[in-house]
Amino acid sequence: MAKYLLLKHYRGAPAAVNDVPMGQWTPEEVAAHVQYMRDFAARLQESGEFVDSQGLSPEGTFVRYDGEGRPPVTDGPFAETKDLIAGWMVIDVASYERALHLAGELSAAPGAGGEPIHEWLEVRPFLTGTHLVAG
Repeated sequence: MAKYLLLKHYRGAPAAVNDVPMGQWTPEEVAAHVQYMRDFAARLQESGEFVDSQGLSPEGTFVRYDGEGRPPVTDGPFAETKDLIAGWMVIDVASYERALHLAGELSAAPGAGGEPIHEWLEVRPFLTGTHLVAG
């Protein structure tokens, strides 16, 4: 088994087919989307492939250690993850192909008008001992 991160983006990925921002959805459309995500996670819990999932609030701050007694530096000049990352799901599956299959299913969550979003999801493997290189 290998763990993969299925990463949902607000922006930065290619545009989804049903590319209406969630802020413009009706409450019923948001509820249907959330229910799809819950049902998908429940199915993966039953198969033993679900690890975790979270949606993220749009609030966030960059923080960096800048030396003893110095204040942290926040909201730097780079794109902030609060603008990019909407949420994630962690899965533990038998193969990369299975991770791709599940990401494809997840991308079909309903959006505006109840139509599937067909959003692009980023699939990233977790680092393991075989991925680490001694320095």
